[in-house]
Amino acid sequence: MPVVVVESPAKAKTINKYLGSDYTVLASFGHVRDLPAKDGSVDTEHGFEMKWEIASDSKKHVKAIADALKEDGELILATDPDREGEAISWHLEEALRNRKAIKKDTPVSRVVFNAITKSAVTEAMQKPRQVDVDLVEAYLARRALDYLVGFNLSPVLWRKLPGAKSAGRVQSVCLRLIVEREMEIEVFRAQEYWTVKALLAAPRGQEYEARLTVLGGKKLDKFDIENETAAELAVQAVTSRNLKVASVEAKPGTRNPSAPFMTSTLQQEASRKFGFGARQTMQVAQRLYEAGHITYMRTDGIDMAPEAVMAARDAIKDRYGADYVPDSPRMYKNKAKNAQEAHECIRPTDMSADAAALKLTDADQRKLYDLVWKRTLASQMAAARLERTTVDIASDDGQVGLRSTGQVILFDGFIKVYTEGRDDVDPLDDSGDDDGRLPQITQGEAAEKRKITPDQHFTQPPPRYTEATLVKRMEELGIGRPSTYASIVTTIQDREYVRKEKNRLIPEDKGRLVTAFLTNYFRRYVGYEFTANLEEALDDITNGEKHYKDVLSNFWRDFSAAITETSELRITEVLEKINEVLEPHLFPPTADGSDPRLCPNCGEGRLSMRTARSGGAFIGCSNYPECRYTRAFGPPGMDDGDAIGPDGKVLGEDAGDTIKLLKGRFGPYVQRGEPTEEAPKPPRASLPKGWAPEDIGLEKALMLLSLPREIGQHPEDGELVEAGIGRYGPFVKHGRIYATLPEVDEVFSIGMNRAVELLAQKASRGGRGAAAKPLHELGEHPEHGGPVNVMDGRYGPYVKWEKVNATLPKGTEPADVTMGMAVELIAAKASQKGGKRKKAAPKKKVAAKK
Repeated sequence: MPVVVVESPAKAKTINKYLGSDYTVLASFGHVRDLPAKDGSVDTEHGFEMKWEIASDSKKHVKAIADALKEDGELILATDPDREGEAISWHLEEALRNRKAIKKDTPVSRVVFNAITKSAVTEAMQKPRQVDVDLVEAYLARRALDYLVGFNLSPVLWRKLPGAKSAGRVQSVCLRLIVEREMEIEVFRAQEYWTVKALLAAPRGQEYEARLTVLGGKKLDKFDIENETAAELAVQAVTSRNLKVASVEAKPGTRNPSAPFMTSTLQQEASRKFGFGARQTMQVAQRLYEAGHITYMRTDGIDMAPEAVMAARDAIKDRYGADYVPDSPRMYKNKAKNAQEAHECIRPTDMSADAAALKLTDADQRKLYDLVWKRTLASQMAAARLERTTVDIASDDGQVGLRSTGQVILFDGFIKVYTEGRDDVDPLDDSGDDDGRLPQITQGEAAEKRKITPDQHFTQPPPRYTEATLVKRMEELGIGRPSTYASIVTTIQDREYVRKEKNRLIPEDKGRLVTAFLTNYFRRYVGYEFTANLEEALDDITNGEKHYKDVLSNFWRDFSAAITETSELRITEVLEKINEVLEPHLFPPTADGSDPRLCPNCGEGRLSMRTARSGGAFIGCSNYPECRYTRAFGPPGMDDGDAIGPDGKVLGEDAGDTIKLLKGRFGPYVQRGEPTEEAPKPPRASLPKGWAPEDIGLEKALMLLSLPREIGQHPEDGELVEAGIGRYGPFVKHGRIYATLPEVDEVFSIGMNRAVELLAQKASRGGRGAAAKPLHELGEHPEHGGPVNVMDGRYGPYVKWEKVNATLPKGTEPADVTMGMAVELIAAKASQKGGKRKKAAPKKKVAAKK
């Protein structure tokens, strides 16, 4: 009985269903071997020999496969159909041969399928092959390169830039994209411009809108109306003239559907439509693939198998009618140079099954499958037919001209099913996608002016990258591959080089510093062209056009020399160089021509970039500690004085103590006074969730430092009731009972009545600190005293006496328990703990040592 190995248990379960009991299907649980994170794992002195190690978690999985092979004499490697899948198969075979689990006469074969369906799996089993050496060597080259860059460049960063975590061959280039975009935004200066629009009416009274396109007999460019004065003059020019329709032109047009999904476009569209990150999209797609619902999700290909095309056309005809099926199938050509990455597009395995038919319970899977299904069907549907109408309106003297455009959909075609999302749409874009229908307008007729309106606009900075637009840009530059996009984008966030806010990627100080360091000392290796060329070299290895050791040798020769050159650099030298590189950004020229690096506080010191122990950066004065001026890392005025420097931000004084806002390991906090020998930890309070550092003044800081707040004595027992902010948010407390408050602000305003009500509700639910109510009170223990009760426990009802808990026999109702029965159960339970409970013997006094 052959042993079939796949990556995941989910995939194994689906395949086992198709292959039946004649096969043993096991999972490797991903990669089983990797290069250990230590020096010498890639031996550059001996032909780039690699020393692999089986991960501790993988040893049991390799053993399970080896044990299965003792009884079954054939191994079939059925891992994913890409470079990573080929590598896992190769690693497995090597690991099993090293264990002697594969003998000389053991048949070993490799099968691949692009979809986990019965037909695809059955067909693949009939076409076995050997592990693809070229594909494995491309993996070896990629893994060795990543190791050599990461293991040699990261220590340089640790030594030269405090707080830096790591560098990577592709992640550092990706980070550079984000940092450079942020710098573009920061130096951007908005330019004002105006447009004029007119509400016009046809002779029959129907209104339509037009915009001014000609003024003074000259076609207007975007910035020709540059201020309000010019806009008012333009309005007067239109108002003072009679207008009539100069021309009406109606043109038929078509819109064709987008190609089916490949990895990058799926990630982009899932981000636009659902806000999914790249990693989330791939995880959801992986589950859909393993369940047999979609084809393989890591691909550069957009072509579709002929049988899938015909199935899509049949599904379209059945659902929407013959009009929606084009005369001939649509053919999409792969752009990927690397044929090994260009599998079939991502599509449903069953074209007739929509998301509702699959009855998917997971919401993310349902959404993503629906997206893939609609995009695939739309890609094979008829084009949408449109009519675009352009109306030009002009004055008799030709000095003023306006234009109105409209668009009507004559036949919706693929739009009935799906339209692609767009990134960062310009609100003034008039590229012909105006869906408005114009009224009946005839050439030569008068255009009545109902309202002429000037509108002010400002140019917008380039938008920050989303994960979708970043992946798109990486794809355009040839950086990364389908199997790596998600991990690259995730890694730079995990390293805290980049944060995500409102789905936009913003570089942290650490990320800026790392990029500045690398672009200065390792510019070639974070160059877009160099990285793209290296990716092409890896593709050449895949296609058998280059040998992987030659690629490694060429890279290592120059890279090792660059590493050696930086070994003698001092930290102060590096920081000064970064200051110099970032000077146009950090210290732009001032309006009055004064020195931009002169300290505005003391008027003597020079401003320069400093690094904090936490790894962040800030601008500080060279006269420190005499001058403690600091501002945020970035251009002046960026923080409006709200930066938290290394010594904190002074908020004011209270009772002789300085109150400060500081930034710590776990976020911003306020502090009263300074640490001393007697009090090394002065009073502190973290900022609660939702309180921004820039909003914190002296009053709010004192409110936080005053916590916990005493509300008063509880009316029932006289114990103190307090309100405060804890690890899990705002609360009100009485004894051992804590009740959550819905809002932070309520901590400072809640009264006794409201507090008692919340505490009572919590106690009735048996919350933390609240005594549980007995199901049945039996009374005092007849021999030893103390209440005996029947309680409701996590695993069923039980008898409780002091610290002894005895479970009730199965089928016994709590109400039927008598004291005699309870005493027997308690005695039996106590005997298991070492006999009858005794009072603890008094502790012996220990004589003091002389």
